[in-house]
Amino acid sequence: MVAIGKINTLEVYKFVDFGAYLDGEQYGPILLPKKYMPQGLEIEQTIEVFVYLDSEDRLIATTETPKAQVGDFAYLCVKDVNDYGAFLDWGLSKDLFVPYKEQKNKMIVGSYYWVYVYIDSKTERIVATSKIGRYISEQKPQYNIGDQVHIILHSQTDLGYKVIVDKSYWGILYANELFEPVEIAEQRVGYVHVVRDDNKLDIRLQKSGFKKMPDVQKKILTLLKQHNGFLPFHDKSSPQEIQTMFAMSKKTFKMAIGILYKGGYIHILENGISLVQ
Repeated sequence: MVAIGKINTLEVYKFVDFGAYLDGEQYGPILLPKKYMPQGLEIEQTIEVFVYLDSEDRLIATTETPKAQVGDFAYLCVKDVNDYGAFLDWGLSKDLFVPYKEQKNKMIVGSYYWVYVYIDSKTERIVATSKIGRYISEQKPQYNIGDQVHIILHSQTDLGYKVIVDKSYWGILYANELFEPVEIAEQRVGYVHVVRDDNKLDIRLQKSGFKKMPDVQKKILTLLKQHNGFLPFHDKSSPQEIQTMFAMSKKTFKMAIGILYKGGYIHILENGISLVQ
């Protein structure tokens, strides 16, 4: 079944001077304009296209790739505004419309906004809203600790980064648990660490657990467990001492214990390191 506002795989139905008609199933033939036709296209060949309504409310297909589809959250730039609303750059020749009533704050040309893309029930046109909170569930998330999720980085906060989880829930990545650079609007794989009482999620980029740790970190934790949770190694320990005990350089040792400390696995003391009980 063809879905408006989504990328569909459709079969070429027939050619005309101005393009090709694709089999739009329940909608009938859908035009793929000539300027979007790849070379060598043949009858009965299938092609991936994005289906939407043109300026005259006719179904049309394009091989352009949108920055968001219906049901997606996206961080988009305003190209133009008029008396009816704002127009966002979403990667297609026809811009994405945000009616004034769907703007959380008045949109300004050149600024970026988070929006949710949907089909207006009255006009059947694809539009967007910056009032995205209504599309975030307030129900308790049904996840287990360690479950893999899809996240989009929404905004930076004092604690870290606010994220949208599986297009449905709010979550947070804590700054002290980030061991690599991230960017706003970046999409990542994450792992559920805590399901909070306020129905939000604490997310980590690395799967919790000993098996997922790099070898150098596992080695330090293993040695700590073998020595009753404490080892007398610290910043002033010599490179030779660290090499003898851990079979790694002092630089690698310092980086590893820093990550373990931020992850809540160890304490760093003046006279050494110890396991968090």
